[in-house]
Amino acid sequence: MDADCSVGRDAQRETVCGGSSAIYAEGAPSVFGVDAPELASVGPLTVGVRTLTLVEPAQPDVLALDPKTGLAPKHDRTLIVDLWYPAIPLPGAHRETYFASLPSEPPAPPATFTVSGIAIRDARPVGRNYPLVVVSHGYSNATAAMTWLTENLASKGYVVAAIRHDDPLITDTSRFPQLLLRRPLDIAFVTRTLQERLGAEHLVDPEKVALVGYSMGGYGVLTSAGATLDPAGPLTRMVPGGLLLPYVRGAPDSGAITVSSLKAVVAISPAGGGVLAAWGAEGLKGIEAPLLLISGDKDRTVNYSTGARAIFDAASQSTRYLLTFKGAGHAIGLNVAPPTMRRHLWDEDWFEDPVWRKERVSAINAHFITAFLDRYVKGDVSRQAYLDVQTPDSEDGVWPQQSSLPYGAYSPSDSNITVWKGFQKGHAVGLQLLRASSRAR
Repeated sequence: MDADCSVGRDAQRETVCGGSSAIYAEGAPSVFGVDAPELASVGPLTVGVRTLTLVEPAQPDVLALDPKTGLAPKHDRTLIVDLWYPAIPLPGAHRETYFASLPSEPPAPPATFTVSGIAIRDARPVGRNYPLVVVSHGYSNATAAMTWLTENLASKGYVVAAIRHDDPLITDTSRFPQLLLRRPLDIAFVTRTLQERLGAEHLVDPEKVALVGYSMGGYGVLTSAGATLDPAGPLTRMVPGGLLLPYVRGAPDSGAITVSSLKAVVAISPAGGGVLAAWGAEGLKGIEAPLLLISGDKDRTVNYSTGARAIFDAASQSTRYLLTFKGAGHAIGLNVAPPTMRRHLWDEDWFEDPVWRKERVSAINAHFITAFLDRYVKGDVSRQAYLDVQTPDSEDGVWPQQSSLPYGAYSPSDSNITVWKGFQKGHAVGLQLLRASSRAR
């Protein structure tokens, strides 16, 4: 890479370089500030983005179920997938600006917003056989609201496919059964399709797959990772017509909602616990891939103790981690709030946490997700040191006053400095990281 195209956090501007190009955008959520932990930094690869249309034939429409017959008509289900990938630099290319909307407080219409990106639309892919990461957003969310992660991972050598789930409005709870049925089905279908299609192009290695889900997407990826749905649980009664029953634990089609060649799972503020009780007492033991859970302990939407914490305890067959933001709520999975989403509190609360600065949350998440995926998907054992923190509570780490390291240096996490590896002095605070090994069956 040319010297003036080097990757660094001071590149918060649009830059187009010849040769091995890097494009950065002012305010792009995927590029973090100087206080970000070490592995949050955007990678060395130029990012391309393109949009795919996938069609799954003859899918039951739960929202059109006839209450008299208990039958649901079948229609082809069309899913839009946004794909980020390492790309060939294009001198003079323009960075992408994403457009999307989220539901506003009724009776207001949806609120629209734009997000600055670092990706080049339809740039030609470069390289071969990257790991595939499939991302599932939250209820009524948008893929454009998760570019802090999708672009960031693509710049580090991943192909990232984010599904537009076409959710019903979150303000209409009568349509909630669609999410319960479709989330794992959509994830499994998209993953299988891309394993085959992009694998044939040699863009991805179909044997190296990871899933990332936020909120309802967390429910989806945990289920597709092998957490079996409880046939006697409340979830099956919430989906009319018995449409979920073919996929529950022990049912003949239960394998249709799972993903093969899965190497790692990330669930941010995951739904599925609590009143949903999606998997029952035994279902989470079906997850065998390494698992990273991320949550705020003041999550009022899905509840921390019956959500992420309970999932961590129950997924006993997985090597697993639980990163907790102390004092944070549910909104830790989306970008920093765009300007147009700051005019009304309802709109801003999609994105922002009442306590934590959002750019800080996203940077910490990107740091740990990078370490986790590099370790368990790419097999980079050097990343284990970022996960094996010396103190479960971040503020218990010690940084001697007489250290000769520069002010902004990253912790090496050795016998002298026990601050979490990759964090800067005074900046590993308010966090907890628990870990547990899988138990042999």
